[in-house]
Amino acid sequence: MRTHARAVLALILLVLSWSAPALAQDREYDLLIRGGHVIDPKNGLDAVLDVAIAGGRIAAVAANIAPDRATQVADASGMYVVPGLLDIHAHVFYGTEEDAAYSNGTSAIPPDGFTFRSGVTTVVDVGGAGWRNFSQFKTQVIDRSRTRVLAFINIVGSGMKGGPVEQNLTDMDARLTAARARQFPELIVGVKTAHYSGSEWDPVDRAVEAGRQAGIPIMVDFGQFVQERPFEELVTRRLRPGDIYTHAFLGRVPMLDADGKIRPYLAEAQKRGVIFDVGHGGGSFLFRQAVPATRQGFWPDTISTDIHTGSMNGGMKDMANVISKMLNLGMPLSEAIEKSTWAPAKVIQRPDLGHLDVGAAADVAVFRLREGNFGFLDVSNARFNGTRKLECELTVRDGRVVWDLNGIASLDWEQAEKR
Repeated sequence: MRTHARAVLALILLVLSWSAPALAQDREYDLLIRGGHVIDPKNGLDAVLDVAIAGGRIAAVAANIAPDRATQVADASGMYVVPGLLDIHAHVFYGTEEDAAYSNGTSAIPPDGFTFRSGVTTVVDVGGAGWRNFSQFKTQVIDRSRTRVLAFINIVGSGMKGGPVEQNLTDMDARLTAARARQFPELIVGVKTAHYSGSEWDPVDRAVEAGRQAGIPIMVDFGQFVQERPFEELVTRRLRPGDIYTHAFLGRVPMLDADGKIRPYLAEAQKRGVIFDVGHGGGSFLFRQAVPATRQGFWPDTISTDIHTGSMNGGMKDMANVISKMLNLGMPLSEAIEKSTWAPAKVIQRPDLGHLDVGAAADVAVFRLREGNFGFLDVSNARFNGTRKLECELTVRDGRVVWDLNGIASLDWEQAEKR
């Protein structure tokens, strides 16, 4: 009898061992993020909900989805669940070419090492490559990165190599730039002009023409501000609705009058559709500009890092830190998330990104909003004291967990299967 009982028990255990993997495979969802406060500005969601993922896509956003329907479960209780962040200003065309700056040079960074840990799933490299070396950028960086990498192509054919290369008007060709953009419409989402120190408007005008031919916006880093090229003229006349001025709180921007009042032309430019982007970087964000401007109601349209080797260890740090600055300046959390997800997605004409639509790519970030006493630095090392700070707990890219700070999507070691 005992032998028979042992045989039956062995048979049951054998059947269970066969069926367990099958049951896991038959589960409806690959990953379930439970109990978090979902903020999805595109869909007007701002409530505690669950997010289910299957086959690399958002499968459901609803309340009380049963955890046994998913193979992997992440407990996001007390946290915020948002679309994967979209950093519209980054420098990721990294390489070892000598004196190449942000175009196959050492000033740029490999994206995967710096994106996921701050909730970023998509970056836009702005101007690293021009029409002449975009194919190299695609092969070397875009095709090898887990981060989704898009690009604003530089109006300079050789890209952002610094020095005289970026001052060469003869290498700024609108036709060739637009042609390359049309060749890669799924990757090239804009045209960039930057760092020009001359008195001519040619870099801006040629970038606008390239953007017009390709049907995409341009982004301007105005370089050296000179009298012959007034900033007011740039944002009120030269740029089109939908074009972007980055480095909104740069010290050289004539933002405030002698009495500290915001200059009216800025609101006028914003009203006509010019996009003002943070573009923090290593030299382009001062609290002495940002504090009075935001207190008077002038807020950026998009939030971005301008991440590179000269900014990542300074006051900028990462995307979560830049968003935290906006929160402590008084921007509501839902608005800060919108300006880091759906707003930049619309600017670059990528409506497939920046939201949690069912069927959309499963790019998701989970944040903890910490309360306490925090110090935030600008590019001059001036400190601004705040009480709230975002910390990225989990990042999902195309349905796969790529960052899990505290293991919220993992089993305790005692429960995990032996491997």
